[in-house]
Amino acid sequence: MIVFNPVVVSVALVLMMCVFRVNVVIALTTGALACSLVSGKTVSEAVSLFSSTFSEGLGGGAKIAVSYAILGAFASALAHSGVPKFLMEEAARLLHLRSEKSDGELAVGGGTSSKSAKVILFSAIGLMSIACKNVIPVHIAFVPILIPPLLGIFNAMKVDRRAVACIITFGVIVAYMIVPIGFGEIFLVDILTHCLRTNGLEISTNEVVLALILPVTGMAIGLCIALIRYRRPRNYDDAEVKKIEKDEPLSKNDLIVSCIAIAAALAVQLAAKNIILGALAGFLVLSLGGVVRRKDSENVVANGFKMMSIISFTMLAAAGFGHVLRASGGISDIVNWVADHTTNSKAVASFGMLFVGFLISVGIGSSFSTVPIVASVYVPLGIELGFSPAAIVIIVAVSGITGDAGSPASDSTLGPTMGLNADGQHSLISDTAIPTFLHFTIPVFISGWLACFLI
Repeated sequence: MIVFNPVVVSVALVLMMCVFRVNVVIALTTGALACSLVSGKTVSEAVSLFSSTFSEGLGGGAKIAVSYAILGAFASALAHSGVPKFLMEEAARLLHLRSEKSDGELAVGGGTSSKSAKVILFSAIGLMSIACKNVIPVHIAFVPILIPPLLGIFNAMKVDRRAVACIITFGVIVAYMIVPIGFGEIFLVDILTHCLRTNGLEISTNEVVLALILPVTGMAIGLCIALIRYRRPRNYDDAEVKKIEKDEPLSKNDLIVSCIAIAAALAVQLAAKNIILGALAGFLVLSLGGVVRRKDSENVVANGFKMMSIISFTMLAAAGFGHVLRASGGISDIVNWVADHTTNSKAVASFGMLFVGFLISVGIGSSFSTVPIVASVYVPLGIELGFSPAAIVIIVAVSGITGDAGSPASDSTLGPTMGLNADGQHSLISDTAIPTFLHFTIPVFISGWLACFLI
């Protein structure tokens, strides 16, 4: 039975454990073991499969994990410089926030200024989230630089950080769904269009972009619902924010060096196409410029590693988990099962294909990796069932995007958490993955499914 397929069992187990607040690294490791045990092999063979394959996958995720660790060190160094406090004070002045508390903490003046400030901040974060994938293709490297300095303002405005997480996730996903530049070119041209053509569907990139407008509309509706749902005030501990800031006022030298460090990080990353080198360059500029002194260097780096450790370990575990899923043979079995059992109804076929794509992508944590897996079967099957080219595009693309938008192992959820959890008050699962799953995965799934009948 399909319910005992190793992919279905392991993904369901991981999601259930995450919902019950089990650490995501433990959940992914347990899921990989479960996948091995139900793959039809003997116990000894299953254990051997888990041990060898999971370890190989860990090696594949090492580059990403190290990237996040060094980004954490760079973000921690920036916080140590005093730039976050300076930016917070400047933003407070520009957004007309004033101190109304005896201890000098920021408070919102209320009324129109409070609402206007939220609109300005949310719009800026959303635009930067889109730009990081296309205009300035630095991926999520902007998050640990931009978001931590804003936490004090968020607290003063009593912003629910779940809304900010949804905005960032929306931006980084929509950017590669409909804008064929930067990461969007990689997804839309090099991966999606290429896989569609390779498997027999003659279609242009422009047609692919137009087909994905309906799923994007579903995401936009989900974002509106999230902003309405998370509009109510939520309190956070300001003392925790202050722990990541430098007590001394920002000097002119530190400001100049910090600006140079940020520019150097972005320039090196764009030139070398390597996020590790970019973050390392930024950190070295801060160190050589005297912002991070030798006596503080070890603590600054340790704080950065601590901030990013859960993200790094999650990416490692996700890489191992995805490797076990592929090696178990469960992915090809479940895709072939859908092909064999859904040929009598377009409604059932499209729903089944989208759901299987969700299972694969939520486990792997990447739509970029899911599309090549499902396209080889879904394109011929869609043509055989009489789906329009646009409908086939939607089925293949949304199969990957649904998991990317709500997987605890996805860059789209890990990225927002990097910045919002700088003070330890934002959970990857309950504050990012679950909200994005509810407001993006479900609407995109439904809109993608309905679109198969409307176009």
